[in-house]
Amino acid sequence: MLATFISIIGLFAWLYLITLRGAFWRLTEHDRNLGDQDAAPAAHVVAIIPARNEAEVIEKSLASLFAQQFDGRLDIILVDDESDDGTAEVARRCAAARGVGDRLTVISSRGPDAGWTGKLGAMQRGFDRLRRLSLKPDFVLFCDADIEFSPHVLARLVSGATTRGAVLTSLMVKLRCESVAERWLVPAFIFFFQKLYPFRHVNDPEHAAAGAAGGVMLVRPEALTAAGGFSAIRGALIDDCALGALMKAQGPIWLGLTEDVHSLRAYPRLADISRMVVRSAYAQLSYSPWRLAGALFGMAAAYLAPPYLALFGESPAREAALVSWMLMAQAYMPTLRFYGLSRLRAFALPGVAACYTWFTVESAWRHLRGRGGEWKGRYQAPLAQSAAQRFESPDEIEAGREIEV
Repeated sequence: MLATFISIIGLFAWLYLITLRGAFWRLTEHDRNLGDQDAAPAAHVVAIIPARNEAEVIEKSLASLFAQQFDGRLDIILVDDESDDGTAEVARRCAAARGVGDRLTVISSRGPDAGWTGKLGAMQRGFDRLRRLSLKPDFVLFCDADIEFSPHVLARLVSGATTRGAVLTSLMVKLRCESVAERWLVPAFIFFFQKLYPFRHVNDPEHAAAGAAGGVMLVRPEALTAAGGFSAIRGALIDDCALGALMKAQGPIWLGLTEDVHSLRAYPRLADISRMVVRSAYAQLSYSPWRLAGALFGMAAAYLAPPYLALFGESPAREAALVSWMLMAQAYMPTLRFYGLSRLRAFALPGVAACYTWFTVESAWRHLRGRGGEWKGRYQAPLAQSAAQRFESPDEIEAGREIEV
């Protein structure tokens, strides 16, 4: 009886996901439908790039930005967030070698103020610097330091944002998918993200869903100022989706996939992907033990039970579980095709989901130990922030303010 009950829950879950969750699995929201780069209006764009120990990738990333082809001007503000690997020096050399040193500004800080996560603190410092410019830009491009742009991406973003009147336009960059760990786990990351934040719903002004992808976010600065700036979400670990919700209150937003912006960040081992997910998985559940329990039950019923019951269960649980497994595989196949992988891997999604379930448990455990939100040596989840703030003096906080260099 219990097996039948669980198998029916899993079946209804997949029927719901496939038919009523914005067709997230079909991957229809793509930047090829966003705008015509040849029709992009002339615009002044300022890119703000938070960077912490990105010397290995920053030159390639900046070079791709300086090579953007559009009728406008692009300036870059690099916020060097306590790097000790020469990130700022590499960035300056990159700009000087291309004769565009006047288009790059580097500001340095000693990390985030109390109550801020590192990335949002750096983005706010860059935005504060931008607001002091005499010439106000039409758009601000917030982007990560570890991605590479094709030459026409910025023109397409500007065109799409202008045509749609969007206050936020973001792209889910194509993640690196080369190592064994990446080929098994990265497509699932994209699949799960779209399931949580269905792009079609995000892009519908009438729908409450909101989200964004932090790698590439084109923002109208006046809308961000009206929303209260980053201080309104200063403690958010999932900063991109928090920004999406903040900006959707100001006007239309758009989120889609792209094949023209690639992540340079490598995740060669399972442990590397684990760290990426563990950092924010429990934050996704609002640090709630009850939501954690619900998520674990949901993952078990929707992903883990179907193959087990299909192979070892008895009728009618076996048949319901088999249908669930087939629906699951069918839904996952477009994402595998997007990454150029065999669709047969779709039948192994339950095993991949088991890994992500474990990552979520580990994320909760780290949070309870006061070590949540770890990224490049910082623990940024609320418990960790509270512990850190007890050892900060006002002088230490003030010393963290930005310094233009």
